[in-house]
Formats: sequence, structure tokens, C-alpha cells
Amino acid sequence: MSKASLKTNPQLVSLIADLKAKTRETEAEIWRDIALRLEAPSRVWAEANLSKIEKYVKEGETIVVPGKVLAAGDLTKKVNVAAYSFSAKAAASIAAAGGKVMTIRELMDECPSGSKVRIIG
Repeated sequence: MSKASLKTNPQLVSLIADLKAKTRETEAEIWRDIALRLEAPSRVWAEANLSKIEKYVKEGETIVVPGKVLAAGDLTKKVNVAAYSFSAKAAASIAAAGGKVMTIRELMDECPSGSKVRIIG
């Protein structure tokens, strides 16, 4: 990483390091992919609206958004969504549809192998 793009948020720096460590530990490349996406400038991070999740994700599926989940659109499917951040309305809509809202760290601890987890965004 160049000096100009060093991250200053200690929680984000810790999360990126933990994602890379989990990749080395489990050989699950999904965590390295997410870490590299989070190392990029935040202005290019993924943003997924509920309408995008509704359109591309199947019922009961687990997804990760290496960025922010926004509330535009409606969600009727029960899906598990992990992201770096959520708008309050998006988190409430996912929970109201019967899905689970979690952080990327919680997903990494819950599913260390990364199997059956898709990246959206």
C-alpha cells in the first residue's frame, strides 16, 4: 500500500489483518479477496441496494458486501447479509424479511471456510 492510501481506522486495519490471517489459516481465498477490496479507497468500495440483493440472491443464501448496504428497494427474501456497514433502514428491512444482519468479522467467525458465501457488489 502506498503511504498516501494508508488506512487510519484501527478497526478497519485490524479487520483487514484478520481477514488475511484467516486466509492463511484456512486457505479460503474469499477472505483475502474481501481484504484486498477493503484496502482500496473507500470511495470505490461496493454499495449494494436492497433491490440488487433481491434480484441476484436466492432465498436462504449468505452474501457479503465489502462496503455498505443501502436501503433503496424492497427485500422479500430471507437472506443472511454481512457487510462493513449498513444504513439503519437497510438493516431493519433485512431483519424484517427474516434475514440475518452481521459484520464481516462475525461472518468470518461463523463460516471460517467461506463455503457457500458469495461476494456481492
